[in-house]
Amino acid sequence: MLATTLSFENMHQHGELMVNLLKARKQSFIVQNNWDLPEAEGMEYDQYDTPASRWIAVHDGDKILAGIRLTPTTAKCGMYTYMIRDAQKGMLDSIPSDLLDFEAPVDPDVWESSRVFVSHLVPAEQRTEVQTQLMLQLIETSRALNARQVLGLVPAVWSRWIGRLGLVAERAGPVMVIDGARVQVARMDLNAVPH
Repeated sequence: MLATTLSFENMHQHGELMVNLLKARKQSFIVQNNWDLPEAEGMEYDQYDTPASRWIAVHDGDKILAGIRLTPTTAKCGMYTYMIRDAQKGMLDSIPSDLLDFEAPVDPDVWESSRVFVSHLVPAEQRTEVQTQLMLQLIETSRALNARQVLGLVPAVWSRWIGRLGLVAERAGPVMVIDGARVQVARMDLNAVPH
């Protein structure tokens, strides 16, 4: 099992990994969760998949086991910034504007994680190992990007598995049900994470 961070600059070095990640996102979010999201050629994508973002894939060869997208809170592409902030500003019909307990930051030290998933193909006995790899790569990548905090709209069960991984995060908004999924914004302080 490997964890790879992809960017527009390096995706050509990883064969079909980016394509496979976007296909796995389609399976997770469109097929399984039945979310109404853009798709093309078997891949899920949205306006936040830009050169400013990074994508983490936990994979076994070409088989995607889990993934996350990271976007700087300073990102801007046309009228869009990052998902949590745009939702708070009322720009996204599918996500409530009261998702965050404070004003969404625009700060080079804060990155957003979104599109967090673990493939339904991962057996129960392997899920903790896959989640651990995903979070360790998230921390390593975020630190390499000089982030101090990561803000994420994640499955509401995040507190259960993040504690098992020895990580510290705090709630940053209410639990919400979006398209049948219980989600919540959480904030991880990378200074509180062991090196």
